Amino acid sequence: MQTYWGIDLGGTKIEGVVLSAPSPDAVLIRKRIDTEAQKGYDHILNQIVRLIDMLKTETNLSPQRIGFGTPGTFDPARQTMKNCNTTALNGKPMKQDLARLLGLPVEVANDANCFALAEATLGIVPDVVPNYQTVFGVIMGTGVGGGVVVRGRDGQSRPAQPFVLNGLQGIGGEWGHNILEENGYPCYCGKRGCTEQVISGPALQRYYQQLSGEERTMKDIMERYTAGNDLFASQTVNRLLEYFGRAISVIVNILDPDVIVLGGGVGNVDLLYTEGIERAKKYVFNSGELSTRFLKPKLGDSAGVFGAAML
Repeated sequence: MQTYWGIDLGGTKIEGVVLSAPSPDAVLIRKRIDTEAQKGYDHILNQIVRLIDMLKTETNLSPQRIGFGTPGTFDPARQTMKNCNTTALNGKPMKQDLARLLGLPVEVANDANCFALAEATLGIVPDVVPNYQTVFGVIMGTGVGGGVVVRGRDGQSRPAQPFVLNGLQGIGGEWGHNILEENGYPCYCGKRGCTEQVISGPALQRYYQQLSGEERTMKDIMERYTAGNDLFASQTVNRLLEYFGRAISVIVNILDPDVIVLGGGVGNVDLLYTEGIERAKKYVFNSGELSTRFLKPKLGDSAGVFGAAML
């Protein structure tokens, strides 16, 4: 039986899945263990191997290849990991080490790419735009990330197999670190005013606190905005909508994707699908028109591990 194996490597948990078919309804097993990242790189690798051994034992199956979603980027030139918030991975040849330890071919992509691939293959996109050519997957939550999935046409003009567009340097889709606000807040990447420092959840909560002097969650801010009794909440939500429009217009102008899927906690804000799109129309190079489909994700927190399996 052909099976699809995926591992989603997070800062606190490692999740594995085995699918009997490329479908969210074909889960044979799904299992999580702690990452224990504080114990270092070698221990993380050992935890991954341990989880895969557990999946093999409990299914009585063995993988032919495995896909890995990671909290960072694989650098094709250096063959090492970079930009990982699990910092023990940075500078390490994780792809080669995993292939050696497992004795299998492995594929690696960051979590945003896995999200995009999952929604493009098993999620909402095939339901709504089955003949798509390009999908941009957005994660707007604690951080801001993105992933690009493309497919061409086969010799008979039928859609070909979709794949993640990692890019020459492995940074394809990284819209979170384009400068959105000149001289804005400093970002850990070394720049100021990155998209992540403007429209991520923590950035919006920080903005509200600076206006009001009060700490509130994004959920509270949205509730107060809807109630219409908090000027600072209105200013914060207006900032989100305006800067989302500017930021996403750059993606549309460069990629012109068929579909943009909005994931993450901030991506749940319904106004992004109405007023956010209206704001984007002002900045898209298309005479005020915007035909891109903006969709809510279907797979929820399953997207990362399902996307890894589909690598």
